[in-house]
This record gives sequence, structure tokens and C-alpha cells, in this order.
Amino acid sequence: MALYLIERNFARQLELSDEDVELIEEVNGDEGVRWLFSFLSADRRRTYCLYEAPSPEAIRAAARRADVPVDEIVEVGPGTPQFSDRLGDWADAVG
Repeated sequence: MALYLIERNFARQLELSDEDVELIEEVNGDEGVRWLFSFLSADRRRTYCLYEAPSPEAIRAAARRADVPVDEIVEVGPGTPQFSDRLGDWADAVG
């Protein structure tokens, strides 16, 4: 499945409850989209999320259903194995 980086801009600071996250994950699953990782900007108004998805259209459909913005979708590759390992190590350390 392809990898996509999604940029989302929010009008105000992002604050998600556990219920919000569960709903988004349920909708994503319905659309065949899988969230992998996210970064939140320092001002808490932008996210940069890595997803696996069958297409950009599936990402947009899930976002519409979950009522979250999608400002930019960029298809990306997995990078080098060394980068993937480093990102996984970093995610484990901060998660």
C-alpha cells in the first residue's frame, strides 16, 4: 500500500479526546486508511501525518467523514531502512 504525508491546518489549537481518536480510527478503517505517525506543530495548529492508504481519495473520504481538514497530500516512499529504523526508535522513546 502507498505511503502518504498529510498536512492539516486547524483554525485553532488541536485538542483531541480519546473518543475523537477512536472515531477517526474507526472511519479510517472503514475507508481502508491506516494512520502510522503524526507530528504536531509547536503552535498546535498544524499536523503532519503519515498514512498508508489505497489512494489520496480514500484519505479525503475518511477526512470528510471524520470532519478533519486535509490541506495537502503527498505520496512518499519509505526512505532508507536506516531512516525507518531511526524513526521507529524515536517513536518508541517518546511514545
